[in-house]
Amino acid sequence: MASAKRKTTPADLLVLEDFLPYRLSILSNRVSRAIAARYAKTFDLTIPEWRIIAVLGRRPGLTAKEIAEATEMDKVAVSRAVAKLIAARRVRANADKNDARRQPLLLTAQGEDVHARIAPIALASEQKLLSALDSRERAQLDDLIDRLLSAARAL
Repeated sequence: MASAKRKTTPADLLVLEDFLPYRLSILSNRVSRAIAARYAKTFDLTIPEWRIIAVLGRRPGLTAKEIAEATEMDKVAVSRAVAKLIAARRVRANADKNDARRQPLLLTAQGEDVHARIAPIALASEQKLLSALDSRERAQLDDLIDRLLSAARAL
């Protein structure tokens, strides 16, 4: 009696630990958690709250919806984080004179102070991570990430 040979399926070939999206997610989570641990204690911020402060520091006047789109964060997570930042007086929501539904967000003086104090921590963490690469590898990494982001938009 001949044994039936099982056909190999894509599921058989998928090794999660070698799967690029999984590896990128793990890397992103590890880096974000490491940086967040440094500023969570001092500034009482979550990762989404820090990202919102960082975005508004460079692009004041975005709405919560625009922040969610720019950061590709979940709209609910952005909404909760914005509410906490407003309650903590780090962000303020302005009324749009032309559209009552639209609320541009701005950092308050306290939010700007937090942004100015955390930015060096984030940059130092990035440099520590990138120190594993030489300058040529850093340039290659930037190029590769740009290309992968472009390809991901087409998925």
